[in-house]
Amino acid sequence: MTELRIGILVAGLILLLAIWYFGTRPRQGQGRRVPRGEQKGEGDRMEPTLGAQIERELADAPASAGEESVQAEMELLDGAVGAASPNSELGKRVSDDFDKIVTLYIAARAGQVLRGPDIVVAAEKAGLTYGHMNVFHRLVESHPERGPIFSVANIRRPGSFEMSEIQALETPAIAFFLTLPAPVSALDAWDAMLPAAQRMAELLDGVVLDEQRNALGRQRIAGLRDELRAWDREHEAPPVTRSPRW
Repeated sequence: MTELRIGILVAGLILLLAIWYFGTRPRQGQGRRVPRGEQKGEGDRMEPTLGAQIERELADAPASAGEESVQAEMELLDGAVGAASPNSELGKRVSDDFDKIVTLYIAARAGQVLRGPDIVVAAEKAGLTYGHMNVFHRLVESHPERGPIFSVANIRRPGSFEMSEIQALETPAIAFFLTLPAPVSALDAWDAMLPAAQRMAELLDGVVLDEQRNALGRQRIAGLRDELRAWDREHEAPPVTRSPRW
């Protein structure tokens, strides 16, 4: 009987120790921070981001002032044109007066940069021409004298792509901008600029951003198309009135 009681007592102690051990031990996954890539639904998806580098580049321009920041960049470009290139007049705006600027960005992914030689190749494949202000332009086919439909500049000052230094050029982002009025309708200009930006982003492994530096989504694309369609309606030439016959 004594041996039986001792056995029961030992078994009880072992049971109590087991309850205490498993009750105080953290469950699997508790007490550690789950990396973003392991969170449910995240998978291997990469969040579009400008990263700290491009944020520093654009820190002097408020995110809500996309048109103003690009306008300032254009003024810098106008004053920074160096030695005339063979295509120095290609893409020159017919007039410096404009009512609206529409802007897109291609940003390098976090921890990466866009490199000069890659930008040149991507621009050529997207149908752009290197010209006035030492930046890239989309021109009206067979009518380059009408000026650029849109242009592409470096976000790093002064904004140009100097071919003599292109091999060493690195930048966190490039900017697409079209000024209205353009040599074509606002909607046609947008329908030319968006595919070019998407094509270059694909070639450069970059991310297309809107004027607020947010990832460009379908909702914003639809909103921009509505804005430009409305701009076309507002600036449509009034119908010619005929003189009444007496």
